[in-house]
Order: sequence, then C-alpha cells, then structure tokens
Amino acid sequence: MKHLLAVDWGTSSLRGALLDNQGRVLEERSLTRGILTVASGEFPAVFESCFGAWMSPGTLCLISGMAGSQQGWLEAPYCACPAGFDDLATKLVWLEPGRIAIVPGLSVEKDGVPDVMRGEETQVFGALQLLGLDNARLVLPGTHSKWVTVAHRRVTDFSTWMTGEFYALLRQHSILARSLPRIDEAHDPASDAGAFEQGVAHALHGKGLLHTAFSTRTLSLFKRMASDVLPSYLSGLVIGEELKSQSLQRGDSVVVMGAEALTARYMSKP
Repeated sequence: MKHLLAVDWGTSSLRGALLDNQGRVLEERSLTRGILTVASGEFPAVFESCFGAWMSPGTLCLISGMAGSQQGWLEAPYCACPAGFDDLATKLVWLEPGRIAIVPGLSVEKDGVPDVMRGEETQVFGALQLLGLDNARLVLPGTHSKWVTVAHRRVTDFSTWMTGEFYALLRQHSILARSLPRIDEAHDPASDAGAFEQGVAHALHGKGLLHTAFSTRTLSLFKRMASDVLPSYLSGLVIGEELKSQSLQRGDSVVVMGAEALTARYMSKP
C-alpha cells in the first residue's frame, strides 16, 4: 500500500485525509456532502468528484460512518460486541476489492434492545492507539453522545445518549424557546460558564430532565437568570442529565473525544 485514504462520511458532512505508508497526513479535505445530500445511486460519482484525484494506483480507501448505513452507499452489517480492531478488519465490505471498502459499525444488545454506532468505532480504536491504552472508558459528545467501555482493546459495551438532539429540540421547538434569545451571541465567558455549571448541578440533584428543563423558563420568568446565558444553562441541564446516568465514581478516568468547545463542557467541574 502506497497511500491510505481515510474517509469519514457522515449524515451532514464528508471528510477525507490522505496518509502515506507511515501514517503521516499529506492532505485533508472537508465538504458539506453528507449522505443526506446524495441521491441513491450517486455515491460513486460524488466520491470520484471529491477524492478521485487522490486514488492513484496503490492507494487503499477505507470509509467509515453513515456511508455504510441503509441510506448510504452500501449497507455494512454491524459487528456485534465485544469486538476489537481485528474483528472490524475481517468484516470490511468491499466496494472495489483491494481498493475501496466500508468499515462496519458496532452493535450491542441489552435487555433485548439493540444499540448501534457507525464511525465512532474508528475514532475509539484510533484513540487507543494514540494514547497507548488497552482498557478505557470513553465519551464522544455530540448530537448522539456515545459512552464506550474498552477492555483488552475490545469494545465490550457502549450506550447512546441523544443529548445534542434533545438540546436542539428544547432550544428551538419547545415553550422554552420563547424565553431564550433567537440567536446565540457572544457574551461574558464567566457568566456563560456559571450558567452552564448551575445547569449541570441542578440536573445532578434534580428528579429528571422532564422536570428540570422547565426551570429554564421559571428562572427567566422570575428574572433569576439573564436571557443571554439561558442557552448555556439549558446545555448544562441536558449534559448533566447524561452525566448523572453514567456509573462513574470520583477519580475515574474518562477519555473525552470531540470538538474542543464541546469537550471543554464535559470536562468542567460544577
């Protein structure tokens, strides 16, 4: 293999990195061509237009993410946990044998209910390699946050939390939206952090999001909190609800992976 083209093809975005045979990044590209923008049958053409110039002889392309879903290029069956890197490698779905393959996602089942991930598994195994870890607890914050348990370099368990999506729904489409500013504007970072931490603390000691979420409205109603920091308070409520549902003990080590602005909130101390 001369080069590796690593592609993350998600719901709303398409990212690719061209690496040499030592793992060094030669070029990167990010486009707004997530699978929702691609009509059925057009995936090969979109891939060629975006990355065709990088697919010289001797280049291997591995595609992770939603391109392997039912709505993607070609469905790649989930690999059941516990699963390690080698399990994923043996279940690649080849679009062009020896040249382009889709990485399968992972699945786990608890109490007769399945859970799945696509794309995050690649990030998890990359983190283990970079950090030199064989055992770890990881969280990947986002629209659908993932909490992942790894033992002996195998994913043994994970769970999905619709934290980001619930925030967006409450922020934009609930009664709470009437108390919040229409557009998030820059304001005092200390006030923003304080409101967020107050939201986390209330969630950790509250009776559940169905109850605590309404405090976003009442704090505004009684002028206990400025409207411009209410979005941060609401963010603290939903993230706090996620955190209190994890089986974490004081002093436990957790690897936090994601965009810096979001991971910083998961690492704050209310």
